[in-house]
Amino acid sequence: METANGAPTPVRTGHEREIVVAIRRIMRAVDIHSRRLVDEHGLTGPQLAALREVEQKGPLSPAAIADRIHLSRGTVTGIVARLERRGLLERSPDEADRRSVRIDLTALGRHVLSRAPSLLQERFRRELSSVEDWEQLLILSTLKRIASMMDASELDASPHLVTTLEDARTLPASSELPPAEPPPRRPEPA
Repeated sequence: METANGAPTPVRTGHEREIVVAIRRIMRAVDIHSRRLVDEHGLTGPQLAALREVEQKGPLSPAAIADRIHLSRGTVTGIVARLERRGLLERSPDEADRRSVRIDLTALGRHVLSRAPSLLQERFRRELSSVEDWEQLLILSTLKRIASMMDASELDASPHLVTTLEDARTLPASSELPPAEPPPRRPEPA
């Protein structure tokens, strides 16, 4: 909203600064967790989300994966191609429509998922599980409202910063996962 002279309407509560700080802290925590996923497991958050969705729902079309994990179809096409090259996913013709493909996990993909962490930080996950159902719904509602207020409800849910780690190409020696391709470099937000 704007005032009569076109200037932004000030936040009535005077909590604008604290809200911005809280949002930036959440974004930073998500970035740190994403970097740990790559460093420790060789997977980005979107790659892990795609693998988990295929694990839970069975063979899916790339479009269905995109819709379920709220990423663009182009983003999911790239994710599927990288995971397929690493031997974690495989394509097969759709029996109902031979022009389409279905994406399924390989044995290696199932093995990797058996050792992969949650998409959520472990502490957050633990604490969220101890919160009453009504309060979880309140948190969800608040987060959805924030996304709507930021005009972000319909945005692709790709992270703004996947990772800046060069060692995303290789994994810790204890891992049986083939080397990851480095994600595209994106500048750090200010």
